[in-house]
Amino acid sequence: MSLGQWSRDLGLGIRFALSGGREGWIRAVLTAVGVGLGVAVLLLTTAVPNVISVRHERAEARLDWAFIDPPPARADDTLLIAQVDTTFRDKDVRGRLVEPEGPRAPLPPGVSAFPAKDDMVVSPALKKLLAADGSALLRERLPYRVVGTIGESGLVGSQELAYYAGGSGLASHVEGYGATRMKTFGNPQRTSEKTDPVLLLLILVVLVVLLMPVAVFIAAAVRFGGERRDRRLAALRLIGSDGGMTRRIAAGEALAGALLGLVLGTAFFLIGRQAAGTVEVMGVSVWPSYLNPSPALAALVALAVPSAAVLVTLFALRGVVIEPLGVVRSAKPSRRRLWWRLLLPVAGLAMLYPMIGQGRGNGEFNEYLVVGGVLLLLVGITALLPWLVEKVVARLGAGGVAWQLAVRRLQLSSGTAARMVNGVAVAVAGAIALQMLFAGVESDYTQATGKDVRLAQMQVTVPHGPSLAKSGQAFADTPGVRKVTLLGEEYLGDKSWQSKDGPDVSTELTVGDCTALRELAKLPSCKDGDLFVLTGSEYSTEGPKLNVPGKKLYMETGGSFPGRSTETVWTVPAGVRQAQSIEDMTGQRRGGFLLTPGALPEEAATKLRGQLYLSFDESVPDAFDRARNTAARLDPLAQPMNWSSTREDVKFSSIRTGLLVGSACVLLLIGASLLVSQLEQLRERKKLLSALVAFGTRRRTLGLSVLWQTAVPIALGLLLALTVGLTLGAVLLKMTSTTVRVDWGSVLAMTGFGAAIVALVTLLSLPPLLRLMRPDGLRTE
Repeated sequence: MSLGQWSRDLGLGIRFALSGGREGWIRAVLTAVGVGLGVAVLLLTTAVPNVISVRHERAEARLDWAFIDPPPARADDTLLIAQVDTTFRDKDVRGRLVEPEGPRAPLPPGVSAFPAKDDMVVSPALKKLLAADGSALLRERLPYRVVGTIGESGLVGSQELAYYAGGSGLASHVEGYGATRMKTFGNPQRTSEKTDPVLLLLILVVLVVLLMPVAVFIAAAVRFGGERRDRRLAALRLIGSDGGMTRRIAAGEALAGALLGLVLGTAFFLIGRQAAGTVEVMGVSVWPSYLNPSPALAALVALAVPSAAVLVTLFALRGVVIEPLGVVRSAKPSRRRLWWRLLLPVAGLAMLYPMIGQGRGNGEFNEYLVVGGVLLLLVGITALLPWLVEKVVARLGAGGVAWQLAVRRLQLSSGTAARMVNGVAVAVAGAIALQMLFAGVESDYTQATGKDVRLAQMQVTVPHGPSLAKSGQAFADTPGVRKVTLLGEEYLGDKSWQSKDGPDVSTELTVGDCTALRELAKLPSCKDGDLFVLTGSEYSTEGPKLNVPGKKLYMETGGSFPGRSTETVWTVPAGVRQAQSIEDMTGQRRGGFLLTPGALPEEAATKLRGQLYLSFDESVPDAFDRARNTAARLDPLAQPMNWSSTREDVKFSSIRTGLLVGSACVLLLIGASLLVSQLEQLRERKKLLSALVAFGTRRRTLGLSVLWQTAVPIALGLLLALTVGLTLGAVLLKMTSTTVRVDWGSVLAMTGFGAAIVALVTLLSLPPLLRLMRPDGLRTE
């Protein structure tokens, strides 16, 4: 067969699709919509590498390092900057105080001019939030005048909350690590970090699981209107075309729909690209300019989708006999064979088997085997489901009228029913496997912080400045704060911190009232003016060595840069008693000296870093935000930090966030594609439904039959998805040397979610169904 003959036949099919009247246009548009939705998601996926790259570059470009050792000297090209991040109702706000020290000080990315003292430039999202009703507490915390907005180049996402405010007097905080002096923004020490094999495995599986349902839906979309198309092909046979030509013409019709789908998909993508700049999903937002697909990957999509349309159509027609007097599909179809369908999942398992026990210290996973193995297992679902549906519905029989109508329809077109739910089954199977894998390895990427959230829920670090008593009273007067544990902290050394080598022996100094100190140690007795030295510390055991009456110890009250910090000399008095250290709120056993306020030298009272541990009455509205406002009033550089009992690896949580965002997009595709598929099937059965109504069949009966036609395949599809998902999840856990454990609650939730999508789509298709069930649907021209 020559290439010219192929081109002529495909071109003829395209002409039939586009000039075949209303019927041809409806089928072409339905195919185009289904394909277009898939193409939009594929284009979005091809843009993901660029999104990740640009977000990383933007984050790196604006980095301001707080611990440059030593900081540069003041010059006309230096900038003083302090981190003043905060949180407002679970939304993180990135904040910086800036103070240029000369005309050549580096501007932050996205900022055209430094804000003056008491002014600030803000991100568009923060500007909108500040102006919103209910943001009075945030306006109180940020008492600056808005004089401009941060440009796109200075933000990692369109919905990021960020600001730069003009500061003053930051130089005095440089040595105390409250601020830093810098000459340029960015990361001065770029390092390449080896990717964890298990995290790489997660990324690969997530990509396959998210993209596979898209491919399944595109393959199903190009087969819309198959039965009516085959009747038209019979007419072509009547006027002289042979079987091969007829199939190529059919492929040309599918190609027309796919090409229209590429156009619609590009339009959907461009619309979604602009809409993406206005939304935030799972805390992640992007600028529309980030969503630029890779040219090579976009070209691959443009070639793969039309090619897939042609191949799928030819494959679908391989067992259909198209004769001049009709299509031999209404006769009993040939029995589907099982053996070759089982080869796909078996081959997938064979590809994954060599990597069992790999990862971590045993080597990396082969990405080709991972992708190929997972892909074959999921493709196996699409091959096995038609066979399973055929076998089950062939044995169904007795029941009500609605049930019999549904069963007979499924027996005549079980392949169509299976195609409708293939994508849902693949998505659910992948989700179950991923859920098992994430749950299995989560403990490896989640660490206990040791903090006792029953005793305190927030820690506030107040740099030296306000007196400890004043800070404690301010928080005690804050609505919603139930308890305040106030501690002053510094370090003591046997030699000056400003000397060349620093102290030989150092230990901690903790100041607090007797109630606070009893949270740290077992005290024999306590009154203001008492001193204690701790024993039984886990990591600071030098206190007893320094407990020598008359010995001069040097209190670090500024940083450790020679000649740039101040320090206070404290002489160890006689009568320092020992106390046994106990596990404190942070989960540690402290060491060093404990002092009550009366034992602290007066000159050191305002030079301690204050650590306040707050317990809240969470029934008080906005209790945490009120405490943050109090901290900001005491010192703009105060650092409130919410406590949690666990801390999760950043990369692991980023992958999981990416999965959730991608899943949201795929679920939208699943719902939209299922609805289009359902409407297409109802359109093809318009005359049959009208005939049944004309003969007196109740509409309720027909509605129930449609529900049964959907319920039976989806139940079988979810059962198959459950089996394959559990198998794939178990293999992935074995690959990571993790104990196989099934979280049945999550598994059932995933399965129920898939069923809920199909049920919702079926309900949305009922109004069109009722419109189709009219006797006048028998009218023809």
